Amino acid sequence: MKPYRIIISGGGTGGHIFPAISIANTVRKRFPDSEILFVGAEDRMEMEKVPAAGYRIVGLPVSGFDRAHLLNNIRVVGRLFKSLQLAKKTIREFKPDIAVGVGGYASGPTLWMAASLGIPTLIQEQNSYAGVTNKLLAKKAGKICVAYEGMEKFFPADRIVVTGNPVRQDLEEALDKREEALRFFGLSPEKKTLLVVGGSLGARTINRSIQGDLDKLFASDVDVQVIWQTGRYYQEEAVKHLKAYRGMPVWCSDFITRMDYAYAAADLIISRAGASSISELCLLKKPVILVPSPNVAEDHQTKNAQALVDKGAAIMVADKEAEQNLVPTALQVIHDSARLETLSRNIAKLAHHQSAERIVDEIVKIIK
Repeated sequence: MKPYRIIISGGGTGGHIFPAISIANTVRKRFPDSEILFVGAEDRMEMEKVPAAGYRIVGLPVSGFDRAHLLNNIRVVGRLFKSLQLAKKTIREFKPDIAVGVGGYASGPTLWMAASLGIPTLIQEQNSYAGVTNKLLAKKAGKICVAYEGMEKFFPADRIVVTGNPVRQDLEEALDKREEALRFFGLSPEKKTLLVVGGSLGARTINRSIQGDLDKLFASDVDVQVIWQTGRYYQEEAVKHLKAYRGMPVWCSDFITRMDYAYAAADLIISRAGASSISELCLLKKPVILVPSPNVAEDHQTKNAQALVDKGAAIMVADKEAEQNLVPTALQVIHDSARLETLSRNIAKLAHHQSAERIVDEIVKIIK
């Protein structure tokens, strides 16, 4: 059997990149001779993360449409045209058996070009609400792997497979290492731990909400410790605010290298409602307060969060109410053991195990 040749395209955020790498790792584990090439957007974080995971990547000059300044889109269209040409050249040279799209700017031109050159395609849609690009690409896709039920309203029903979103492989393995995890952050096993995650770049509202309510978090009658990941853009400001709280039980950094430990240590998590984060939280059975980002296409994070809230599997605080309500809600929930237990039980029911394996099964079926 000749080795499989697979293009995986997409990225832009960790939420697209980690599932893509997870799929690639699963292909490589099952078929060690296979050739995998990533196609990303040239100025986004995949250009750094994918080579770090040991894969080759080609960057396209593609960028998103600017809804606020329509004139800027003349340049965007120019970049899209260049990206289509470069995608065509890349596909012709690499000769893939299949092109897989995981969402993000680069997957549009790559899968569009692959389909028009007669290469089979597969889409992995991570959200409960499909974006415009994937709705277009789905018309020619062999299979659409989704994480939520009820996606027939966006895609042809006969081509949908519910696989869930692949997550980072190391996360589940660390769950029973709570004490070790707390030692890593220099925190106490006696206190409840609140984990605040703002994504790799940071979430302004979440950071502001924590900064504004440090008094409440560290009041003498509150027995809580905090792991606070600010994201790249907000670290400096957070450190400045924490100066007045020296000696308080808080670990703060722009990035958490051991996310597996962070999850293992946490009794309650505050997070954005990106599809990838939600999939991780379901697998890890973690109680969560979701603060959906209002700055995403079609407001899909609110829809992701609502899908969990409807099943009693998460609590949602709207972005515009977070500075007022987020910390008080967190403090109320973290001391309510019955509520934590219920949230944990309900979110666990929504987990999809072995998602990457199931997506690779579909890839193989299409190639064969």
